[in-house]
Amino acid sequence: MRIGLIGTGRIGTFHSMALRRHPEVTSLVVADADPVRAAGLAARTGAVPAPSVADVFTIGVDAVVITAATAAHAELIGRAARAGLPVFCEKPIALDLPGTLAALAEVEAAGTALQLGFQRRFDAGYAAAREAVRSGRLGRLHTVRAITSDPAPPPAAYLPLSGGLYRDCLVHDFDVLRWVTGREVTEVYATGSDAGPAMFREAGDVDTAAAILTLDDGTLATATATRCNGAGYDVRMELAGDLDQLAVGLDDRTPLTSAEPAGPAAPVKPWPGFLERFAPAYEAELAAFVELVRGERANPCDGREALRALRIAEACELSRRERRLVRMAEIPAG
Repeated sequence: MRIGLIGTGRIGTFHSMALRRHPEVTSLVVADADPVRAAGLAARTGAVPAPSVADVFTIGVDAVVITAATAAHAELIGRAARAGLPVFCEKPIALDLPGTLAALAEVEAAGTALQLGFQRRFDAGYAAAREAVRSGRLGRLHTVRAITSDPAPPPAAYLPLSGGLYRDCLVHDFDVLRWVTGREVTEVYATGSDAGPAMFREAGDVDTAAAILTLDDGTLATATATRCNGAGYDVRMELAGDLDQLAVGLDDRTPLTSAEPAGPAAPVKPWPGFLERFAPAYEAELAAFVELVRGERANPCDGREALRALRIAEACELSRRERRLVRMAEIPAG
């Protein structure tokens, strides 16, 4: 199988190495808006550099992996659809609902496949939590707590292009909340703080956020995120039912210290970032994409799934701005 990869930054480099290791990927073509950067990655990985991004769609690849800047995702998805190529794209499809819906319309009109990069669906802990909920082991689920904490803020230039903390960061929690519980969010109340570095205020964003989400069976969920967690990268989910409770992401690298005298000490080697924490999940989602292209499995996370997570993020952003409860029925579904 010959795959084209567009975008050779940090996540593109990581994905290119995973694809080069995959036994079914016989050739990898890499491209970037900066051809020099693409050539450098090709030299390091043994991939083939494409002369330009446009050439990827005419060079004879079987599928496309999009890891370019977020603003380019929708256009590249549309190009791939018109070329009849299946696509794996890092989230999001676009930064807003109209752009997302337009890209989905192109994919659906072309009849091609689009898999979104919500890698937590391929993490062993989240998969075990899903099984625990679906099997009834926890009993009636009454509370879910989701946490995503980055150890340090991204570059200031990234913030105006990110879509904000709900769309860029918490959207992962919204997706995996739906995936683990099998339930839909009906209403949200969200708030945020920009009391940290000034660059968040300048970008109209927040550095810390919290949301209360009500699910369609009455389960209550909270989702919190921050860009300023100096202890390390912390991603967890706690699920409590009337029979038992379970935690995802709680291990000897979780950057959390107990205040109890007999509690565990601070981790010796806390998780530094998402690539380290979710490395096996990233590899697994690309393996799933290869199977999808080969016709060996159903799509594990299609564009409509990504749309549902984005709608929750949109509802949270509206709630934060207007300081009120927002019902999901207020957010266009396409």
